[in-house]
Amino acid sequence: MTLDTSSLLLLLALSLIPALLVGGGMYLLTQRYMERDYRKRLLEIRLKNSDVILPIRLQAYERVILFLERITPSNLLIRVSPSGMTAPEFQAQLSQEIRAEYTHNLSQQLYMSEAAWQQVKKAKEDVVTMINQNYQALPENSRGTDLAKRVLENVLHNDIDPTAQALQFLKRELHEIF
Repeated sequence: MTLDTSSLLLLLALSLIPALLVGGGMYLLTQRYMERDYRKRLLEIRLKNSDVILPIRLQAYERVILFLERITPSNLLIRVSPSGMTAPEFQAQLSQEIRAEYTHNLSQQLYMSEAAWQQVKKAKEDVVTMINQNYQALPENSRGTDLAKRVLENVLHNDIDPTAQALQFLKRELHEIF
């Protein structure tokens, strides 16, 4: 019995179709299994990372909130005494203190949202601006105590707290995250 070319092709096609169907089915099943396994491993890694990163993020927020509290004008003026200083010396000392505190906490931005860090930067800049504006409004031979008094009066009379908005933002963000 000899087979012509068309019969041979038909026989070959009939034997290959089931093999292709079985092979394709196996490929799809294997592919789905691999994707599910990949997602499961990715979830496990994220859970392990959150166990490590969550405490670090909390600590970052704590440190930045402490930074904001430390540069709040009323707290800053209590901590940095103006006694014996001229107004220019005291203004420079306050600016140096804020800069040092900020530099010390700069790395915390890694663990915060961009919006949160922008709020922190704005609060710092607002405190520095407030101090500088009050300094510039003083007479030429003013003492450091005059600057401290003027800043506190400005805060009390105008009900201005340059760090309040950032503190509220951070607390709100923390409540959303946790």
